[in-house]
Amino acid sequence: MLTTEQLRAAMIASAGEDESINLDGDFTTTDFTELGFDSLALMETCAHLKRAHGIVIPDETLWDLTTPEQLMRWVNGAPA
Repeated sequence: MLTTEQLRAAMIASAGEDESINLDGDFTTTDFTELGFDSLALMETCAHLKRAHGIVIPDETLWDLTTPEQLMRWVNGAPA
């Protein structure tokens, strides 16, 4: 089960030095693009989740997930 805090940590690690990324509060319903995550940052987030938690998200699925909440629902087996 992927938690909000695990996803937040993966996203922060993937954002690197970008100080415009703000994941305070309830970020899960905000689109990735509004959070400042482009396709490269999102792919890095997925790579981090794979390394840290063994979670594999296929690229074709990833592009259909537009918010962190949708990503967590998909990972946790609930309908996105």
